[in-house]
Amino acid sequence: MARKTAIPPSYYGEPHKFDPTFRGPVPKRGCTDVLCCVIFVIVILGYIALGTVAWLHGDPRKVVYPTDSYGQFCGQQGTPNANKAILFYFNILHCANPTVLINLQCPTTQLCVAKCPDRFATYVDMQYNYGRNRSYWEYYRQFCKPGFDNPKKSIAQVLRDEDCPPMLVPSRPFLQRCFPDFITRNGTLTVANKTDFKDGHGKTRSVIDLRDAANGIASLLDAKEVGTKIFEDYASSWYWILIGLIITMVISLLFILLLRFTAGVLLWLVIFGVIAAVGYGIWHCYWEYVALQGKPDADVTISDIGFQTDFRVYLQLSQTWLIFMISLAVIEAVIIVVLIFLRSRVRIAIALLKEGSKAVSYIMSTLFYPIITFMLLALCIAYWAVTAVFLASSGDAVYKVMSTQPNCKYANITCDPETFGQSNVSRTCPGSQCTFAFYGGESVYHRYIFILQMGNLLVFLWLVNFVIALGQCTLAGAFASYYWALKKPADIPAFPLAASFGRAIRYHTGSLAFGALILSIVQFFRIILEYLDHKLKGAHNSCSRFLLCCLKCCFWCLEHFIKFMNRNAYIMVAIYGKSFCTSAREAFCLLMRNVVRVAVLDKVTDFLLFLGKLLISGSVGALAFFFFTRRIPVIQEEVPSLNYYWVPLLTVIFGSYLVAHGFFNVYAMCVDTLFLCFCEDLERNDGSPSKPYYMPTGLHKILKRSDHRAKQYSPS
Repeated sequence: MARKTAIPPSYYGEPHKFDPTFRGPVPKRGCTDVLCCVIFVIVILGYIALGTVAWLHGDPRKVVYPTDSYGQFCGQQGTPNANKAILFYFNILHCANPTVLINLQCPTTQLCVAKCPDRFATYVDMQYNYGRNRSYWEYYRQFCKPGFDNPKKSIAQVLRDEDCPPMLVPSRPFLQRCFPDFITRNGTLTVANKTDFKDGHGKTRSVIDLRDAANGIASLLDAKEVGTKIFEDYASSWYWILIGLIITMVISLLFILLLRFTAGVLLWLVIFGVIAAVGYGIWHCYWEYVALQGKPDADVTISDIGFQTDFRVYLQLSQTWLIFMISLAVIEAVIIVVLIFLRSRVRIAIALLKEGSKAVSYIMSTLFYPIITFMLLALCIAYWAVTAVFLASSGDAVYKVMSTQPNCKYANITCDPETFGQSNVSRTCPGSQCTFAFYGGESVYHRYIFILQMGNLLVFLWLVNFVIALGQCTLAGAFASYYWALKKPADIPAFPLAASFGRAIRYHTGSLAFGALILSIVQFFRIILEYLDHKLKGAHNSCSRFLLCCLKCCFWCLEHFIKFMNRNAYIMVAIYGKSFCTSAREAFCLLMRNVVRVAVLDKVTDFLLFLGKLLISGSVGALAFFFFTRRIPVIQEEVPSLNYYWVPLLTVIFGSYLVAHGFFNVYAMCVDTLFLCFCEDLERNDGSPSKPYYMPTGLHKILKRSDHRAKQYSPS
């Protein structure tokens, strides 16, 4: 049997030797990765130039306002359409689906109007009644082309030239466009209480034809109504949502401070608290499930009733509670199994978390650094979004021939609306229109709009990852200053967070940009793969779908590995002030030399912090549930009237988790930094008076005991 060859420690690099002058983050350092820093600055200047060019060529009104067949904006102040903010389609039956309508590519004349039609009418009926009552024409003419005032013109010529629409359908505005006013009465689809109408060409059509032409509009209108109600709920409950988030912030802050004094007790309480809460949830779901057994309509499946805006409908189904119960049981089992296998490692993680809470309590300003990160991220997102909108709205109006005839050879070719009437197209393809299609152009700038949008996305990802890297490096430098202070807190330098931020910006912009660029490129390719996967969803090529799925999985793993390596590389950059590649190599070697400790602490501490976030957000969410459902008698009268109580409830739960994540993310960065410093401390020092350890005695004993157990159970 072949003997297993042990990997020598030198394989992962040599440990740092004792340096009596080393006292934490190196104060005297030089600029690192200067070339990448220069490229990063040039890219930022280019990004500013791109935004300026997009601002000069773009026009966000093209996105805000709908555009008629002549390329004019509806509702724009200072134009003839200032009081005509709604787009009207001459013959909506020519429109295939809502996507065509929203993209303004329906092959029919489109005009800006002040209001949508509110009655059924045809041009034939209007002309017939015009001699007796001129009001028919006064109403109908507001939906005709501007300047047309000849109600006696023959019907055939009017329909041929599309001077007026052949029919009017009762409509209501949605997305600033007139769509048929569908109403379902007793299960029958109607428009203005009618199930059929005249199409202006001598035929009687069913309302079903309108529904097919505007397929999906009814659901969109329902979505608008739901959106309005959600907005009303936010308007009436924002005050209480804010109070819930403030409560979360206070609880998170107290939790971190209490960890310093009662880390062991508090974390075990968190663990058993989560287990007990999930266990109660399982019991409650089982009780509800049993109570609904035998009740009429309780055995209906969720798929049978479809999507309902009132979530209380789902709570009347036994299947809902069965799904909840199974999900909670799986979560409970996973938590218990993880704790059983890691029970001996939890004490080590608790000791490190306790030391982390001390560091945070000495440098309290670190808890509020996420606000700076949030503001910088908001700035990046806003600039990217504005630039994307201006790029998308760049160019002049492009008109294309739209024809209802499938075999028209001129269909989709570029045309000029001013000369279209004299061209051969209208005679070759009767009923065709020169209609506004989109904004574009033939210049070099317009031909490369798509590439510029891709560049906008890549630079946006680079800036976002740089901001996150800056935060990680800043926090790592501050917490490293704490660890390498021999006498804590006396030896901690003044303003460690501000000093660390200054070092990161002044010396290591290039290193942070280098790491952020590598991660951004991987994320960029992941976005492209997601886009291709979305496009290939309807494809039947199993091989391409399988290959795409494998690529997505590989890039997902690569992204998470790079995030892990970058995080530790930034810690080494903050301590030693070396380049990104050197810091990444040293961090990797240091972690591999302590691979047992990494495997124990990294995931265990993450798991404990996740349980803390889960308990805090869950507790605040439970309090919000009892409040918004009026189950707290003392403040029952203070609860606002809501359409959907789940709107503020889900907002509080999600917001609470984000707030807790912001605090605990600082805590996690602290633990990772202290862990790397601890590994460095063990390699540099031996605990003797000449080379004392910087770590607390209790933490050293626990980790040494863990190492002894690992060696005891490892194969010889």
